[in-house]
Amino acid sequence: MQEILQYLKEHGERLDSEIAKDTGISLAKVRAGVTSLIANNEVIMCHLVRYEKGKRSEGMLYRVAGYIPPVGPGRKPKAQA
Repeated sequence: MQEILQYLKEHGERLDSEIAKDTGISLAKVRAGVTSLIANNEVIMCHLVRYEKGKRSEGMLYRVAGYIPPVGPGRKPKAQA
């Protein structure tokens, strides 16, 4: 499932439903494909519960293991002495 891995590298952490919608792969195939990536320690998964307008939604959140996104542009805060 290199397509999913590449998608996560480009877009950062995403819900399984977002991956399925954006890549055109069914939700069941995304979950099955990510299972092999988790077994190879290429992807990290966590269970997520969100509340939007009082409505509960559950999903799995995935991100690439060991990947640290680049620092955003702009001024950084100075260290306090």
